[in-house]
Amino acid sequence: MDWAYLLNSFEGRIARQAFWIAMAAVTVAEIFGHLIAEEVQGDRLSAIVDLAFTYPEFAIALKRAHDRNLPLWILVVFFGGGAMLDLLTVLDLTGTREQPSLFSLLIAVPFTVLGLALLVELGFRRGTIGPNQYGPDPLGQHSLPPRG
Repeated sequence: MDWAYLLNSFEGRIARQAFWIAMAAVTVAEIFGHLIAEEVQGDRLSAIVDLAFTYPEFAIALKRAHDRNLPLWILVVFFGGGAMLDLLTVLDLTGTREQPSLFSLLIAVPFTVLGLALLVELGFRRGTIGPNQYGPDPLGQHSLPPRG
């Protein structure tokens, strides 16, 4: 598996297996980063850690979206919402856990719904069969599967 390509490139397509492996590795690293950040300084540093992981997560998701032939704007909205929530946390504008700010809730609720929809779309649905505008089928299949 080419990790530099998976974590840095915005070109091409990846299959579900590569998506899950890459996202699992990034998520484990991010969880460790969050645990350390919470111990050192709390939510603000944890939000900065989250921002640092946005780039590789976006690169992985974008290649998977290419495989599904999804438009870029969907991922931009999702990752932009996450970045906005992190920025509000860094600026201490999200309120408390008991009393979150209305602005952060207006971002967090649709962000969560879109995140679940993207998880299903990118993680469980088969990519476009055959080549598409982003490259060849990562599974190497160029014909429709047999019906049965």
